[in-house]
Amino acid sequence: MMKFSNPTSNAREMDANRREFIMQRWNVIQHELLPELRNDVGSLTPKLEKVIHTLEWVRIEEFTDSTWCGVGRPPIERAWLANAFVAKAVLGLTTTAALIERLSIDRALRRICGFPACKKLPSEATFSRASEEFAEARLAERVHEALVKEHLGDELIGHLSRDGTAIEARERPARTDVEVPVATVQPDLPSAETKTVAATPETPAPAKKRGRPRRGETRAPAKESPIHRQRQQTLARMIEDIPTACDRGTKCNAQGYKVSWNGYKLHLDTADCGVPVSALLSSASMHDSRAAIPLSLMSAARVTNLYDVMDAAYCSLDLHEHCRSLGHVPLIDHNPRGGQKEEFEPADAIRYNERTVAERSNARLKDEFGGNTLRVKGSTKVMGHLMFGILALSADQLMRLRQ
Repeated sequence: MMKFSNPTSNAREMDANRREFIMQRWNVIQHELLPELRNDVGSLTPKLEKVIHTLEWVRIEEFTDSTWCGVGRPPIERAWLANAFVAKAVLGLTTTAALIERLSIDRALRRICGFPACKKLPSEATFSRASEEFAEARLAERVHEALVKEHLGDELIGHLSRDGTAIEARERPARTDVEVPVATVQPDLPSAETKTVAATPETPAPAKKRGRPRRGETRAPAKESPIHRQRQQTLARMIEDIPTACDRGTKCNAQGYKVSWNGYKLHLDTADCGVPVSALLSSASMHDSRAAIPLSLMSAARVTNLYDVMDAAYCSLDLHEHCRSLGHVPLIDHNPRGGQKEEFEPADAIRYNERTVAERSNARLKDEFGGNTLRVKGSTKVMGHLMFGILALSADQLMRLRQ
């Protein structure tokens, strides 16, 4: 959240009205809600106070609904379970069983999440079913979008840093099955004359010849790049075309070494105040540049920013043109691809240093909010788990702006 009367202003220079609003909300929680809870459940640890502040900021209970119509046994209140999953991300609990154990012995946390003290906690199966429902309904994604629009929608963001990070999963990579020719039987012939005809395998496409074509020779047109194709598609179609199956991925880390992993890849747009603005999940093998256009369109619908900051993996003329079409200034590190590297102008090089906020967000998500403790399978559940961590991370960064 920034004002840009001064180009060197940082994320803490926010307008007085927004700062006054944040401080007012902070004082209400600090001086009214917390003393009441202390009188009810006793002393509160700093972590529990952080859970209270996070739940007050995200207000996830406003996005949950009850489907009970008065017939049969009433279901467990989904708002309590949603609060518990947010608390799980804030407290850094690894599994659902650890969350249930903490709720059973921590009366304060149980009261904070909304579970009545006189009733038995739901079983682990109930928590798992609720987690699947939240993932399919994209609950955490909708809450995160509303949170970003409420607190950053009216602000002018200086830089959006775009980056992808590895997400390791405990599942097997998806297999790419190759169809094998199978013998076919003609059913119309008599049994004595039944013949088995082997299916002729398709001839492989000839290898592409190097150099210019000969006179009179026609060659197939070059394959259209995914980024060029995305510029002609709608956002829904782009997201639909993004692969989400678990597979193997390889990329260079910050030190320049290649690392491989089994799982997925999370793509984030992070504002220079440290708040993740939009997120997208893909297969681990997908190139980072394919997520750039969908992420930019998602972020443009939520916030207004000036610069799009990306590393050399996103170096493409199509991405430069797309950023300018949105009214943004692209700051993309040049990829020489065997040629001579083009350096930034001195002022742009200073601005490009803002991209480190993306690496800090990725590190905090993995170390503090459950990005490294993935225990679910399938892209839908994985995204649901990660979005609860992103939601907690966003609320934490917004609370830090009060300082």
